[in-house]
Amino acid sequence: MKDTGVVRRLDELGRITLPMELRKILHLKERDSLQIFVEDDRIILQKYTPADIFTGDTEDLIEYQGKKVSKKTIAELARLAELI
Repeated sequence: MKDTGVVRRLDELGRITLPMELRKILHLKERDSLQIFVEDDRIILQKYTPADIFTGDTEDLIEYQGKKVSKKTIAELARLAELI
C-alpha cells in the first residue's frame, strides 16, 4: 500500500472528500460510483465496474431484476437447464 500523506476528517454525516490529485490519478469523475471493501482495519475504495454476478466478466452484460449477467453466462445456464 502506498502512503499518499493525505489526512481528512469525517464531517458530521461521516463523509470525506477525496482530494483532486487522487481523483485525477484514479480517473474518477463527478458522480462515478465506488465500491467499498473492508479488510481487517482498512477501508478500501475501488472504482465500481459492473460485472456478471456469477463470473465477474464485464463484457456483454444484461440487467435482470437489478443484477448483471453476461450473455455468455446466460447461454451456459440455458445449456445446463437443457433449454438449448
